[in-house]
Amino acid sequence: MPSLRLGSIAPDFEAETTAGPIKFHEWLGNSWGILFSHPADFTPVCTTELGEVARRAPEFEKRGVKLIGLSANGLESHEEWIKDINKYGSDVVAPTNVQFPIIADADRKVSTLYDMLDAVDRTNVDAKGIPFTVRTVFVIDPNKVIRLTISYPAQTGRNFDEILRVIDSLQLGDQHKVVTPVNWNKGDDVIVHASLNQEQAKQLFPEHTSPLPYLRFTKSPF
Repeated sequence: MPSLRLGSIAPDFEAETTAGPIKFHEWLGNSWGILFSHPADFTPVCTTELGEVARRAPEFEKRGVKLIGLSANGLESHEEWIKDINKYGSDVVAPTNVQFPIIADADRKVSTLYDMLDAVDRTNVDAKGIPFTVRTVFVIDPNKVIRLTISYPAQTGRNFDEILRVIDSLQLGDQHKVVTPVNWNKGDDVIVHASLNQEQAKQLFPEHTSPLPYLRFTKSPF
């Protein structure tokens, strides 16, 4: 099967989740979505990640982004793990309540479909020697197109500030003829898209500045 790339259609699948059975494309509907994988239940880094995503769920919701996790264990294990995630998060960080679905992928069906299995860390396997997943993130737009992929090694927790930042950049660029510069954050100046000629740039962004002929900055549209 060809590898998934930016611009690929996210493969559809059916799966059991902690929120019930889903058909992935149907579940996404017309929303943006984040599919993010975890090596296994009851693992320390994953426990901190899922709690963080649960606490920040309102930030994703206001951007029209649905969240769905995946871990290479069954539903019963997921349900018990969620209790730990909520307890640890609430006791140590802030109120935590995991509400988004987590896919049960003990057979690695979805992990294989999305090429998320660990091919580097030989210790990241189950009792049968079957590889667990790495920490992969897919950002998928309302047209089911993959717009971002990030793969972290199993030993490294994800940075969800960065994932939110990229979503802001993607959504801004889809609505306006702009791209975002290095270390950009929401509200910072943006760059006029290179596809616009000078006359078009003046019409759309009359107050833009051009430190270089091909580098044209303007205030963020939002």
